[in-house]
Amino acid sequence: MTKKKLVVIGNGMAGIRTVEELLSAAPDLYHITVFGAEAYGNYNRILLSSVLAGEKTMDDIVINSPEWYQQHGIVLHTGEDKAVVKIDRRRKQVIAKDGTVAQYDKLLIATGSRAAKPSMPGHELDGVVSFRDVIDVNTMLAYSQTHRQAVVLGGGLLGLEAANGLVMRGMEVTVIHSHAQVLNRQLDKPAATLLQQQLEARGIQFKLAAKTQALIGDDKGHVRAVRFDDGSELACDLFVAAVGIQPNIELAQAAGLYCERGIMVNDTMQTYDPSIYAVGECVQHRGDTFGLVAPLFEQAKVCANHLSTHGVAMYLTVPTATKLKVTGINLFSLGNFLGDNHSEQIVFTDTELGVYKKLVIQQGKLAGAVLYGDTADGLWYQELLEQGCDINPMREMLIFGQAYAS
Repeated sequence: MTKKKLVVIGNGMAGIRTVEELLSAAPDLYHITVFGAEAYGNYNRILLSSVLAGEKTMDDIVINSPEWYQQHGIVLHTGEDKAVVKIDRRRKQVIAKDGTVAQYDKLLIATGSRAAKPSMPGHELDGVVSFRDVIDVNTMLAYSQTHRQAVVLGGGLLGLEAANGLVMRGMEVTVIHSHAQVLNRQLDKPAATLLQQQLEARGIQFKLAAKTQALIGDDKGHVRAVRFDDGSELACDLFVAAVGIQPNIELAQAAGLYCERGIMVNDTMQTYDPSIYAVGECVQHRGDTFGLVAPLFEQAKVCANHLSTHGVAMYLTVPTATKLKVTGINLFSLGNFLGDNHSEQIVFTDTELGVYKKLVIQQGKLAGAVLYGDTADGLWYQELLEQGCDINPMREMLIFGQAYAS
C-alpha cells in the first residue's frame, strides 16, 4: 500500500503528541514530515520554569530526541529558516522560509501560541522579555548573572513560576498584578493569601491591584524603572511580561482557513478544509481556546484517531483542573471553585500545616474544588465532578479525601 503524506507544522507538545498517538494506532499509514521553527526540538515547555530555577537542564526536558524521529522515519526540519511561511491549499503543499516544499495529503497545524506583549509605552526597551521559550529562559539566566532588580508583570501561573525561578537565581523580584489577589482565575481569596504569604517568605515581593503606566528607559535604551498611574516608580533592570498568550493563527488565516480567536475546528479537530486538522493552543473549539496541557493531549488523541482512519473519537471540552507546583507548594483547582447563591461549601483549614481545602456542592454533586498544601485527592475530586457522582452518601467525610469517604 502506498503511504499517504502527512505534514505537521509545529514541533511542540501538541503536534508531536498527535504524531505519537498516530504512530501507535497506524504506524505504517503515513510518510510524516515535521516543520518546527525552534531550533531546540521537541521539549516540555511546562518545565521551562524548572530550568529557570536550576532544578533541571534543557537535556532533562527534551521529550523526543533527533534519533527518535529517525527511528520512526520522520523527516524533521527545524530552525528559523525552516519555519513554514505559506500553505498552498490548491497544490496541497507547504513552503518554508528557505524554500523547502513538502506535499501533503493531510496537514496538521500545531503552531501553538506566543506570549502576549504589554501595550504600555517602553515595551520595546532592552531588558524587556517574555517567558515563553528557551531563548527567553537563556536571556533571564544571563541577566541574573549581571543584574539585580527584576519585575514580573502578571500574577498568574507563569508569572509566579518566573518570579520563583529568578529569586532562586539570586535576583530581587517584585510581581505586579492588576488584580487584588494572585492566581485570581485559579484560586479563591483564602488560598491565594496563603500562597502569597509563602512566596513572600521566599523573598518575592508583590504589588497588587496595580496599574502600570509605562516602562522608563535609560540613555542607552535599557529599561530602568516601571512607572505606575499614581506617578510612583519601581526600579527595574529586567522586566518579564507574563500576561497571557495569543494563538498563532496568521499562517492559517493567510491560507484562507476560518479563524476567530483561534483556528476553528470541529469535534474531530478538523478545520473547514477536510484535509487540514489543527490541535493545541492555536485552535478554537466551541468558543474555547486552550493554554493547559491536559486538553491539548486529549485533542491529540482525538485527532490521531481520525488521521488513522478509525474515525470514532470526539473532542469535548470538560472542566480542566489547574495544578501548580512551585518548589514545595502544591495547588489544585477545578470547576466552579468560587460557588454562587445556588451552591454550598465545605471548607477545611489547618494553618499550622498550611493546608486549605474547599469543595463546592450543587444539587448533591461536586461542582468545584480548591486544594492548597495537600492535593493528593485532586484527581479523585476531578473524577467525581466529571462523572457527575452523587456525593450525598459520603458528604460528611468528603473533605477528608477518598480514603475516608470510601
